[in-house]
Amino acid sequence: MLKLHHLVSSRSQRILWLLEELGLDYELITYPRDPKTGFAPPELKAIHPLGKSPLLEDDGRVLAESGAIIDSVLRRHGQGRLAPALDSAEYDTYVHWLHYAEGSAMLPIVLGVYLGRLGEAGAPLKPRISSELQNHLGYISGALGERDYLVGNSFSAADIQMSFVLEAARSSGALESFPQLVAYLERLHARPAYQRAVQRGGPLNLGSQGKR
Repeated sequence: MLKLHHLVSSRSQRILWLLEELGLDYELITYPRDPKTGFAPPELKAIHPLGKSPLLEDDGRVLAESGAIIDSVLRRHGQGRLAPALDSAEYDTYVHWLHYAEGSAMLPIVLGVYLGRLGEAGAPLKPRISSELQNHLGYISGALGERDYLVGNSFSAADIQMSFVLEAARSSGALESFPQLVAYLERLHARPAYQRAVQRGGPLNLGSQGKR
C-alpha cells in the first residue's frame, strides 16, 4: 500500500489530492509543523535526508518532490488517467506545467516571503519581486484563456501541481488582479476529490507560505 507522509498546510496537499482523484488505497501519516518556527518536524529526516514533505513510500521506495511523485504515481497506478497520452499534442504542455510550478513560478513567491521577514532591509527588492510575480500570474492567466483547465481543457495532474502556486499567490494578495485565476482555483476546490483531501489532511493555511 502507498504511504503518504503529509505535512499540514504544505505542498503535500497536492499528493493527497492526487491519490483521492485516482481512488487509490493509501496510508496517511500526518505531521504537525513546529509551533515556533513553522517548519517540518525532525521526524521527516528519518524518512528522507532532506526532511521535507511530501514523501511517498511506494513498493519499498521513498519518493520526494511533488512533480516526481506525481509522475511516478501516474506511471505506476494511473492507468492512463489525469495525464494526456505520451504521443498526444498536449503531452509536452502537460510536462511543462508539471515542472514550471516549482521550477519557475514558486520562486518569486518564496522570495517575497523571506523579503517580508527582512522588514526595511528587504524593501528595495520588493518592487522587483512583485513585478516578477505579476509576470508569472499574467502568463498563467493568458495560457488558461477561456478554458477550464490548463491542458487541452481537461482536468489533469498539471492542474493539481499548479494549484499550490495559486494558493500561495492568493495568500499574499497577489491573485486579486486576476479574477480568471481566482475562478479557476475555485473550480479546482469544487472537485469532490479535493474536498476529500482537505477532510483527511486539513485545510491549507499558507500564512507561512513557501515552507515545506
